[in-house]
Amino acid sequence: MTPRTIQQLFDLKGKTALVTGGSRGLGLQMAHALGEAGAKIMLSSRKADDLEEATKELQAAGIDARWIAADCAKEEDIRRLATETLERMGHVDILINNAGAAWGAPAEDHPVEAWDKVMNLNIRGYFILSQHIAKASMIARKSGRIINVASIAGLGGNPVEMTTIAYNTSKGAVINFTRTLGAEWGKYNITVNAICPGFFPSKMTMATLKNLGEEKLKANAPLKRLGDDEDLKGLTLLFASDAGKHITGQWLAVDGGVSVVTGG
Repeated sequence: MTPRTIQQLFDLKGKTALVTGGSRGLGLQMAHALGEAGAKIMLSSRKADDLEEATKELQAAGIDARWIAADCAKEEDIRRLATETLERMGHVDILINNAGAAWGAPAEDHPVEAWDKVMNLNIRGYFILSQHIAKASMIARKSGRIINVASIAGLGGNPVEMTTIAYNTSKGAVINFTRTLGAEWGKYNITVNAICPGFFPSKMTMATLKNLGEEKLKANAPLKRLGDDEDLKGLTLLFASDAGKHITGQWLAVDGGVSVVTGG
């Protein structure tokens, strides 16, 4: 076989992608990356208005994009999302599990119902959607790319002074879920990898950045900055494309070096 060029390896023309939590923030950034490389995009999140706006943004950039509203904490919504996506797109080549939630409270006062809410969305939802998409599309075709969004909060307990025990625990679970699934589904030519973002300004992190101090977080990062609207694009495309076809069960932090100095 003649080796492909780097442009060919990263090309996603003809591929389809489902991105959960894709209406804003990191999910929308990753959707842009896949769409700019040629993939057709299905966005999902809970709110139709946000999805309509995000889809218009992608379409304005020349990306083939559409959306389905679903709550990935609810099994019936997850199964509906998978079924409707496959009906409308034919198959799914790339699945990005990104929908997530956080809850801030000291561990001794953390509500059990909040713990369950975070776990249901951040890890249980990843499992159910991955299972459904794999069984209905990827396994039979012996091809697939699954990207799970974890966090540096899942690498070593508490990277900073956070009181988010359920979130941190769930993201640690995502990393081991990724490693286990990558090992088990390699025989189907399905790669499973995780991205561990550090601090990126977003609606979900707004309170955390305010409480911890944005300038302090920048100062503590070796690169002296937070993540921006481009910083996940390269790794997303690597894990989603044939450029990363020999990588599975792995995680990589995109955090300006924070996990280096905190021992994650």
